[in-house]
Amino acid sequence: MKAAVITQPGDVEITTVDDPAPGPREVVVEVSACGLCGTDLHILQGEFAPKLPIVPGHEFAGEVVAIGSAVTELTAGARVAVDPSLYCFECHYCRLGHNNLCERWAAIGVTNPGAAAEFVAAPVANCVVLPDGVRTEDAALIEPLSCAVRGYDVLRSRLASRVLVYGAGTMGLMMLQLAKATGAASVDVVDINAERLATARKLGCSAGATSADELERPPYGWDLVVDATGNAKAIQDALGRVGKGGTYLQFGVADYAARATIEPYRIYNQEITITGSMAVLHSFERAADLFATGVIDPDVFISDRLPLGAFPDAITRFQAGIGRKIQIQIQPSLASA
Repeated sequence: MKAAVITQPGDVEITTVDDPAPGPREVVVEVSACGLCGTDLHILQGEFAPKLPIVPGHEFAGEVVAIGSAVTELTAGARVAVDPSLYCFECHYCRLGHNNLCERWAAIGVTNPGAAAEFVAAPVANCVVLPDGVRTEDAALIEPLSCAVRGYDVLRSRLASRVLVYGAGTMGLMMLQLAKATGAASVDVVDINAERLATARKLGCSAGATSADELERPPYGWDLVVDATGNAKAIQDALGRVGKGGTYLQFGVADYAARATIEPYRIYNQEITITGSMAVLHSFERAADLFATGVIDPDVFISDRLPLGAFPDAITRFQAGIGRKIQIQIQPSLASA
């Protein structure tokens, strides 16, 4: 089959690799679409993936075309979105229910061959069947949405919160949509990309600006501040914007070397919470349910739908901050209206 392969840091190529075969409790999915993510850029830089070469791609949906000998839950032809997370279910953190912190954490497209390919193998337990009315290729958005749902689980946001989001890429825009859906009184967005800010305004943010200094600060500050950039300068600025009793969420994936300075006395004196959100945890099925209700509009979120052969160009566009969600469409004919 054809696949995109990251061969070494900085290099990705389209080549031919072996077709996957399902294990006893696995299925093989013919990929309809696979989304690009900041994690893919980190893997390209030589981070995250324990070894190269690797086929990337962890945001995907498609059609089941083969099933393992012990699979009874699905049959060939089922349209599914797939949670890429692979846990051991045996380590200390898995036993505590913190599977996303698994000591042997693995993931399709990170440690195992991913979905930037014509076919990919996945555990049947990780597959969620798509309802009629959801286009298969659009359902590749369920994985990033499940990360955003996990972020809101961590935030434990209250009704009428004042929210400030740094970054109007896919994840920042999803956090905007979830903030609105969970009853935020206001949601302000900061991004230096004018096109992305325009999308945030289209989706109904309260205000959008290239700097938080341009925003009208709520009377008691922002209750929730979310970084969805992973950029050290943005993170440093965001930490200083949290109001008394507020919460800062590190949601964007930063480089290993990124550093920020905190003010311990202010954190103590103003009872500020600083927390993080790592990937998916008991949130994929809920994200699929939310997606089916139309909580996000795929035609707004997906700016580019490119063929598999354009994967290197798609990476270049993504690195340059062009567009919103860039998708590799491999078998779009699997769509269901």
